[in-house]
Amino acid sequence: MNDSTASANIGVVGLAVMGANLARNLASREGNTVAVYNRSQDRTDKLVAEHPEAGFVPSATVEEFAASLQRPRTAIIMVQAGKATDAVIDQLVEAFEPGDIIVDGGNALFTDTIRREAAVRAKGLHFVGAGISGGEEGALNGPSIMPGGTAESYETLGPILESIAARAPEDGTPCVTHIGTDGAGHFVKMVHNGIEYADMQLIGEAYDLLRHVGGLTPAEIADVFAEWNQGDLESYLIEITAEVLRHVDPDTGKPFVDIVVDRAGMKGTGTWTVQNALALGVPASGIGEAVFARGVSGRVAQRDAVRPTVAKRPEAAPIPADFVEQVRQALYSSKVIAYAQGFDLILAGAEEYGWSVDPGAIAKIWRAGCIIRARFLNRIADAYERDAELQSLIADPYFAGEVASGVDAWRRVVATAALSGVPAPVFGASLSYYDSLAADRLPAALIQGQRDFFGAHTYGRVDREGTFHTDWSGDRVEHEA
Repeated sequence: MNDSTASANIGVVGLAVMGANLARNLASREGNTVAVYNRSQDRTDKLVAEHPEAGFVPSATVEEFAASLQRPRTAIIMVQAGKATDAVIDQLVEAFEPGDIIVDGGNALFTDTIRREAAVRAKGLHFVGAGISGGEEGALNGPSIMPGGTAESYETLGPILESIAARAPEDGTPCVTHIGTDGAGHFVKMVHNGIEYADMQLIGEAYDLLRHVGGLTPAEIADVFAEWNQGDLESYLIEITAEVLRHVDPDTGKPFVDIVVDRAGMKGTGTWTVQNALALGVPASGIGEAVFARGVSGRVAQRDAVRPTVAKRPEAAPIPADFVEQVRQALYSSKVIAYAQGFDLILAGAEEYGWSVDPGAIAKIWRAGCIIRARFLNRIADAYERDAELQSLIADPYFAGEVASGVDAWRRVVATAALSGVPAPVFGASLSYYDSLAADRLPAALIQGQRDFFGAHTYGRVDREGTFHTDWSGDRVEHEA
């Protein structure tokens, strides 16, 4: 049994790799004493034995765990999303008292967080859904953290999270901010992961083009990515891509990328992003195509059935001497679109669910610790600082100029991909989205005419106010609806 004196200011429940690393991170920061509890006692004992320097306060039961925490008790749950999370929440609610704080640090669906927050609040406790990005390394050394919950709970929780968060390299500020109430934090983390899907697919498409159209080897492409990482494309994903492409399989001597089965897995957050974009009417086409591309990669039987039936991939289209630079510009422009669509979705979610969200602050906390950390997030933060009501990142003068300067190369790359039979779904969808926003007129006018023809769905006119319907089955006279 632990000492009856509450000695820990923060606790962690769930000591698998992420939870254990987060607990170690917390314990390494001055001012924190960390209580730890796991359903399996062996895991708790192992963590405490392996890291005596951490000064962990272990518990064998939830009741002991609660007794070891100072008021207001604050505990971070790091267990599998779903029923396991609900079970731990129920246990903590029974052991905790009004005013205490329960934090879910897993990848929960934000609607589950909204439900849980309401239930826990009814018991007089605070519930915080905190998105944590950075994987195992980030949990240990400093993640980007996206907490949602009451402002009151953040007064206690904020300094603790700030002590473990990554620090932005530009100004040293901790990569954590109070996102908003109830499910806001997990919603933003969901969109973060959706952008991550798009970013990774875009990098994959750039690699595919450089290799199968440009004729470069994986090692040569690694050098290209390493060079790109010194400029506007500097990011964690570009950095690790160069390392992956440079790696050689020790058993075969082949490039590592050639011995990996070309099926990309998914854990669900990308799908959630697309589903919610559809529900909110936000055109997140780049993110959607990235999710679908992973789906195609996994349709092995279909790919095997179709491959012999189609014409041989055409010879690569003629390419200019500056093809590598064209791909860089296309990648950068498409990346801007992915982030623009992601921030559009965040703002739409905030409006739908009543959250007060600061997009510039979100851009700032993504500058370090998280998987999509990148140099140009500073530019995104600047854009929202210039105009808090910005309609789209692409409308910001800086990004408008950047995309406009690269659009010709972007078009050539998409055309080259099509002519060469190299799939580039996110490059293409991103360019189409850009062109759609820029078009004077869209074919939506024809679609609305079709809808009025078969379903009397009405339409507006460009030359006067009002809503109209044409009597298509009769004399085709227009009536004001």
